[in-house]
Amino acid sequence: MAKVLYITAHPHDDTQSYSMAVAKAFMDTYKEVNGDDEVIHLDLYREHIPHIDADVFSGWGKLQAGKGFEELSMEEQKKVNRLNELSDQFIGADKYVFVTPFWNFLFPPVMKAYIDSVAVAGKSFKYTEQGPVGLLTDKKAIHIQARGGIYSEGPAAGMEMGHRYLSLIMQFFGVPSFEGVFVEGHAAMPDKAQEIKEDAIARAKDAAHTF
Repeated sequence: MAKVLYITAHPHDDTQSYSMAVAKAFMDTYKEVNGDDEVIHLDLYREHIPHIDADVFSGWGKLQAGKGFEELSMEEQKKVNRLNELSDQFIGADKYVFVTPFWNFLFPPVMKAYIDSVAVAGKSFKYTEQGPVGLLTDKKAIHIQARGGIYSEGPAAGMEMGHRYLSLIMQFFGVPSFEGVFVEGHAAMPDKAQEIKEDAIARAKDAAHTF
């Protein structure tokens, strides 16, 4: 039995969002094929995802200096403990399903905050004399992303940074398998939006069978 983290970073649900609609089709199919797997949904817009701020740095500094956890302020304890929970949950999972819209060439900032919370030396990667080495070499991941325009080819090719960023992070963590399912062009070609959506849903269902 595998543990799957279904990580969504969208303020809307599948009735309003193309990426969430495709993700729902993916997850519904995945659950049908892998009925014994545990799926945990992390809706990043509803979860508490601390930013790495002055409190976090202060708390980490105290711990590194040998102080006990009880010596941290209440705010430091709250944030540091939550970051530990998120990173432990992440490394304890076997598969990751990232779902994001395409905002200003990237993704919503809450996804970056989440990645910051799980990019922890000694957990998802380690430093060696030869440089950083990923520790999550037995995991796999997929990214489902909706793009209103066309960014896989043409004049805007290369401007997409969200999937490229997640791909780099997965490589950094040592994750050997990272796929993408994209919905693109529905805003640029509204007359073909439903066709584009249905095609992406079909591809997502296919991907779910082998994920």
